[in-house]
Amino acid sequence: MTDAIAGSHRTDPGPGAGAVAAVVVAVARRPWLWPSAVAQARRMARPRWWRRWPPLPLPDAALWRFRMQTAYGGEGEHVPSGHDVASFVSWCGAMRRWRRQ
Repeated sequence: MTDAIAGSHRTDPGPGAGAVAAVVVAVARRPWLWPSAVAQARRMARPRWWRRWPPLPLPDAALWRFRMQTAYGGEGEHVPSGHDVASFVSWCGAMRRWRRQ
């Protein structure tokens, strides 16, 4: 692994403040999604997230970049819409319930 790739995980913070705010607002407005949102936050959070500043369960930068590129295409920082966040979290909850059947 090259130094540029290895170093990107340490210096790249992952989602920006605008993206985090969009996700939080989208989920906060829909209380029925809270259990699924918490489950997704646990799954997507960086390992040992509580040891890094800020101590928030944010996804790894590479995972966030991958998710945003596959959802919206292209490079650069993307801020997901509230509708997209709600749809994704709702779908994750439905899949979790479906797997339990």
